[in-house]
Amino acid sequence: MQKNVGSIDRIARIVLGLVLIALVFVGPQTPWGWIGLVPLATALVGWCPAYRLLGIRTCATGKTA
Repeated sequence: MQKNVGSIDRIARIVLGLVLIALVFVGPQTPWGWIGLVPLATALVGWCPAYRLLGIRTCATGKTA
C-alpha cells in the first residue's frame, strides 16, 4: 500500500475530520458528524482508497507504508 496523500492534504483532512466530529458534541449535535472519522483515518494512514481508484496522488515521494 503506497502513500498517496501529501502533507498539505493530510493537514486539511485532519482539520476537516476534527471539525465534523466536533459537530457531534457541539452545534447541531447531529450523528452525521461521525463521517469525520473517514478523512481523519485517511490522513493518519496516509492512504486514500478513492485517490487510488481515481489515480490521484498528492504525495511527492510515494514511499511505501
